[in-house]
Amino acid sequence: MQPIRSFVAIGDSFTEGVGDELPDGSVRGWADFVAAGLATAQGEPVRYANLAIRGRKLAGILHEQLDAAIALGPDAISINGGGNDILRPKVSIDHVGERLADAAHRIAAAGIRPILLSGGNPSAVMPLGAAMQRRGDALARAVMSRISDLDAPYVDNWSDPELRSPRFWSVDRLHLNAAGHAHVARNVLRALGHEAPIGWRDLTSATTAEGRRDLAYYREYVLPWLGRRFTGRSSGDGRDPKLPQLVEVQPLA
Repeated sequence: MQPIRSFVAIGDSFTEGVGDELPDGSVRGWADFVAAGLATAQGEPVRYANLAIRGRKLAGILHEQLDAAIALGPDAISINGGGNDILRPKVSIDHVGERLADAAHRIAAAGIRPILLSGGNPSAVMPLGAAMQRRGDALARAVMSRISDLDAPYVDNWSDPELRSPRFWSVDRLHLNAAGHAHVARNVLRALGHEAPIGWRDLTSATTAEGRRDLAYYREYVLPWLGRRFTGRSSGDGRDPKLPQLVEVQPLA
């Protein structure tokens, strides 16, 4: 397998890294870990950009991010999306899966390696989890049935049983915490033929979704989310891409 010397990630809050907040208020996330893991495994710097914006539905990801990612000319582009679409009351999951697969084929046609991945499965920790489970399962099937002709990994985080544990989820029960993002990065690196670097920082102190869902949880997280759904707003309104240009990521010491 050819080394990946440049890597661009596109997507929504999952790819931006929401849930893995740093002390300065920025977010890290699995894609940052993958860039550092690739540099470490390959023994040389990797150029990395992250165009993801939280709250984006798939149409926004494809319209705003896909062409921009291809224009950067990287060796690989990771694509994840559809999670915000399947949370809506009315959605054609087959259509979402078809558009994701089409995007992967466009990436491949540009001579760039596509990396498709599903998000983690929060159905065990979030309200209305059974409906989320059904829709997420359907989306995974819709994507995988359309990419069998691609020489590209599909990293199925959705079906990873370990990642369903509350210890990998943040207190909002919808986004992975630092340990969850690191776990996804390990899954991606393994799909690319690498192991995570030895000695990655201890992330066990991350906040988790363990414990009961009380009134404060619904007031702080559920009601604002419902308000955005009813008014057509997004948590990413007015936000710029996380890292719009390729920057050099050094191997970990």
